[in-house]
Amino acid sequence: MANRLEQRIQILEDIEAIKKLKARYCAHCDDDHNPDALTALFVEDGVWEASGIIRAEGHDAIRAYFSGLRASGRIRNSAHNALNPQIEVAADTATGHWRLIMLYTGNLPTGEVQYFRIVGWYREEYVRVDGEWLFQSLYCQVEENAPYPVEADRIPSPQ
Repeated sequence: MANRLEQRIQILEDIEAIKKLKARYCAHCDDDHNPDALTALFVEDGVWEASGIIRAEGHDAIRAYFSGLRASGRIRNSAHNALNPQIEVAADTATGHWRLIMLYTGNLPTGEVQYFRIVGWYREEYVRVDGEWLFQSLYCQVEENAPYPVEADRIPSPQ
């Protein structure tokens, strides 16, 4: 009985650790897509992939992608929201499925600013390395990436 309870507690602790890994991922994305911090969340041969964008395999490719995204200046700021986690743990590996809502401010080539939203989902594989959960693979399926208007007269003024 105690062994079963310990196993259940371990699974809950693992799920919580994976949620924290995902929270760090979102925070590093929102920190101007910090390439070094993001790369450190993946195992050496890890994969970052997004539909219609790129498949980056290994630390060098992941760091290069996020460095290029940062250098491009296309995204002024972003807010990644990973929701509704479904995490399954099997010893030192796990899988996760999340919904994604991301808002971001884009710098257009004209110098103007445009506001965008992304709706999609993540499918991920995790592995425990030296007691720490890391991404083995992260796949993001973008279902919608669309601009949305913001009209100054529709933003409520502080009271």
